[in-house]
Amino acid sequence: MAREDSAGAARLLWTFERRFLAARTLRSFPWQSLEEKLRESSDSELLLDILQKTVKHPVCVRHPPSLKYIRSFLLELIKKHEAVHTEPLDELYEALAEVLTTEEPTQCHRSYVLPSGDWITLSESTAIISHGTTGLVTWDAALYLAEWAIENPAAFRHRTVLELGSGAGLTGLTICKACCPRAYIFSDCHSRVLEQLRGNVLLNGLSLEPEATADPECPLVTVAQLDWDVASISQLSAFQPDTVIAADVLYCPEVTLALVGVLQRLSACRRDQAPDVYVAFTRRNPETYQLFTTELGRAAICWEAVPPHDQKLFPYEGHSEMAVLRLTL
Repeated sequence: MAREDSAGAARLLWTFERRFLAARTLRSFPWQSLEEKLRESSDSELLLDILQKTVKHPVCVRHPPSLKYIRSFLLELIKKHEAVHTEPLDELYEALAEVLTTEEPTQCHRSYVLPSGDWITLSESTAIISHGTTGLVTWDAALYLAEWAIENPAAFRHRTVLELGSGAGLTGLTICKACCPRAYIFSDCHSRVLEQLRGNVLLNGLSLEPEATADPECPLVTVAQLDWDVASISQLSAFQPDTVIAADVLYCPEVTLALVGVLQRLSACRRDQAPDVYVAFTRRNPETYQLFTTELGRAAICWEAVPPHDQKLFPYEGHSEMAVLRLTL
C-alpha cells in the first residue's frame, strides 16, 4: 500500500508540474485528489513538493507564467492546506507575498516537456486577443499536432517543412527538436506574431538564418511573413516545402477560404512532387469544417482523416474534439 501511495503522489506531482508550467486553467487540476492525499497524511510534505515542482521549479523561476495565474494557483493551494491543517504553512504565504509585490508584465510563459526531457518554453501575450490577433497564444490543436508529429517523425525527418499560421511556435519548435527536419519555415502575417516567433525560436536555443551554423543536427530555421490573401505562386515556390502543416486555422469562413486558396497555389509550386499537407483543428463549428471540406473538393484537393495518435503528451482540455487531416494537393 505504501508503494501505491508513493506512486499516486508521484503521478499527482507530475500532473501539477505539467499543468502549472503550461499555465492550464486551474479547474483542470486534480484538486480533489490532492485534498484526499492531504487528509491521508498529517504533514505538509506533499504541498511543499508541489511548491517545488511548480512555483519554485527552475523553469518557472526563469520563465514564469503570468503573475495573476501564479497568485490564483497559490491561493488555491493555501485553501486546500487550510481545509485540512490548522497550522499555516509559511512557505506558501512567503511565495504568495513575493508574487503580490511583483509587477505584472505584459508577457508570460508556457513551458512543455518533451519525451526526451527537453523543455520548450514560449513567450506569449497575457491576453487571448492582443494587438488585433489571436496568434500570440498557443491553441490546443497546435499541441495535438505536435503530439502527432512526435509519434510520426518520418513525416518530417530530413524534409523542408513550411508551417502556415505558426502563432506562438509550439508545433514548429517541437518538430525542430524531436523530428529532425532539414529546414523549418515558420510563417505568419501579423508583425507582432512574427516578432514573438523570432523571440521564441531564439529562446529555445535555435538559430535563425543567416546566423544559423552548419551544424547538421540543427535544422535551418526561417521566420517568414506570409499573407495568404496575397501570397503569389513565385513567393510560395521559393520555400520548396516537402511538408506543409497548419494548426487551429479553421476558425472563421474568411480565413478558411484564404487557406484553401494558398493551398491551391502551393500545389502549383512543385513540378516534381506536391508536398504532404497536414491540417490540425478543433471541432468548434460544424459549418466551418463543412465549408473547409467543401472548398477542398472544389479545389480538387483530396483529404482523409489521420488516425488518432496514442499518447497525450501535452496538457490540454480532454473534452475538446480535435483531428488531423492529410491533404493531397
